[in-house]
Amino acid sequence: MKFSLLISIYYNVIPEYFDRCMKSIWSEQTLKPNEVVLVHDGKLTDELYASIDKWNKELGNLFKHVIIEKNVGLGHALNIGLENCNYEMVARMDPDDISLPYRFERQIEVFKQCDVDICGSWIGEFDKDENNIVSYRKTPQTHEKIVSFAKKRNPINHPSVMYKKSMVNNSGGYNKMAGFQDYYLWCRMILEGAKFYNIPEPLVRMRAGYSQIERRSGMKYAVEEINFQRELYRLGFLNIFEFAANVLIRFASRVFPKKIIKQIYKRLRE
Repeated sequence: MKFSLLISIYYNVIPEYFDRCMKSIWSEQTLKPNEVVLVHDGKLTDELYASIDKWNKELGNLFKHVIIEKNVGLGHALNIGLENCNYEMVARMDPDDISLPYRFERQIEVFKQCDVDICGSWIGEFDKDENNIVSYRKTPQTHEKIVSFAKKRNPINHPSVMYKKSMVNNSGGYNKMAGFQDYYLWCRMILEGAKFYNIPEPLVRMRAGYSQIERRSGMKYAVEEINFQRELYRLGFLNIFEFAANVLIRFASRVFPKKIIKQIYKRLRE
């Protein structure tokens, strides 16, 4: 079962992190992708171009580049990248995360054995040392539990996902939704009848940890969250009671002092 690996990169990515990412998805994998599609989302730094050139020599014509002259943002870049993926099966990866060696082998095995359209996994989060996991984001395993979980929280860890390209396209791809483009896609895929599954073990290590608190708190993010919840209600994904509860709980959690948010974050990751 052949598959593409889709990565979008932009100028802010640290070259050493990208190099580690590529090593994890190519040099260390028990099952390698049949092509790596790298979307250049705008002009990159000289250091990033040097790192990319190194992997060009390693992968040869299996390394496919999609050049976007000006930065368009992750969602739009991924839509363009999907158009250039040659295979129905597409794995996602962020350019600063690390896939464990058996990730793709485990996911392909799920698609061979189960009737699913999208397969994710748990992730381990770290700040600096990839071997020092500070928290885990554990997601539900079965489709029914994933759908229920999606009513309240993002049910799929985006950097861990492998999906069928046709189902993503049928659901409209990555639509504009500030801060929630992947979550928005999963909800629309559920409404389209896509079948979900999460492997109940961490297959990706993500550079995140408590640094996410800085990005996912404050009034701006709280307003974006309300807009997202309003859209889910408009689509019929949430009923009025689910919408009201989510707005109340999630808005408050975004504007709490960071000390309190850190404790909430830690509890959710336990």
